[in-house]
Amino acid sequence: MSKTNHKFSSNRRSAIKKMGFVAGAITMSPIASATTKNINSKNRNRLLRIAHITDVHMRPEHNAPNRFKKCLADIKKHNVDFFMNGGDIIYAANYKRITRERTKEQWDIWNDLRSEFSEYEMYSCLGNHDMWWAAPDKSDPMYGKQYVVKQLKMPSTYYSFDREGWHFIILDSMNDSTISLGEIQREWLAEDLDKVSKETPILIMSHCPILSLCGVFKNGNHKDFSEITKIFYKHKDKKIHCISGHIHLVDAGVYNNVNYYVTGALSGAWWEEGDEHSAQKYWYRETPPGYAILDLFDDGTLVNTYHPHQY
Repeated sequence: MSKTNHKFSSNRRSAIKKMGFVAGAITMSPIASATTKNINSKNRNRLLRIAHITDVHMRPEHNAPNRFKKCLADIKKHNVDFFMNGGDIIYAANYKRITRERTKEQWDIWNDLRSEFSEYEMYSCLGNHDMWWAAPDKSDPMYGKQYVVKQLKMPSTYYSFDREGWHFIILDSMNDSTISLGEIQREWLAEDLDKVSKETPILIMSHCPILSLCGVFKNGNHKDFSEITKIFYKHKDKKIHCISGHIHLVDAGVYNNVNYYVTGALSGAWWEEGDEHSAQKYWYRETPPGYAILDLFDDGTLVNTYHPHQY
């Protein structure tokens, strides 16, 4: 997701102080998703606990690497089974002005940080800021998606796998020069869902939301949401959950019994102080920086809890 480079003014800080906001107070309280608050927890067993991090936007500025390490220490306390990375793992490589050196610098920092939690598996999807399109030509080893696939050790730009009775689908939102799966990937998605039994719950991750309310802020939803939701409707007998990022906001909704969750950015306002729309320092609009913890159960239910951080 792109940002406008505004400064968090002293007047804004004063206004927030007068309104009674205390820095760090709200950021310590987990936020249960609206679609999971009232789930009956009796007679079910948790099979997996997953950390969903997205929009890390790693960069050398603003002490971002050390702040990430503090976040990571908090995430590890949840005893997660593995990580799901929702894309935009580096600050930005996709603009024409970005050099090879700057792109490599960001990835080098990220790869150093990845060694801090190498004991955990991490399943990733591509974010719009991850790819370097300014290479001299398409044969350049750093050009485009395949370089990112290599950096994140992904099997492909989109793929699926199974863990503990759940089926996971990782999608690529960046196709057809827009936010879209594209025809080939949509066909693959349909075929992959056809293979899943109705007893197997499904968790789908994409960088951009397939559907969300907060997508209206930046036109951030999938442009092919109509085609994708039609595919899902053919599998209305299955329990399907979708997670995404990109918008830097927290959101949850249900459409045709499919749950859609948007996780806020780990970087908040790109590790910066924010702008005139930020409810607090480091927040993007009304959302604090943070990560989600996903608890997956044997009855196909999922509990999504957003954990703001204060770093």
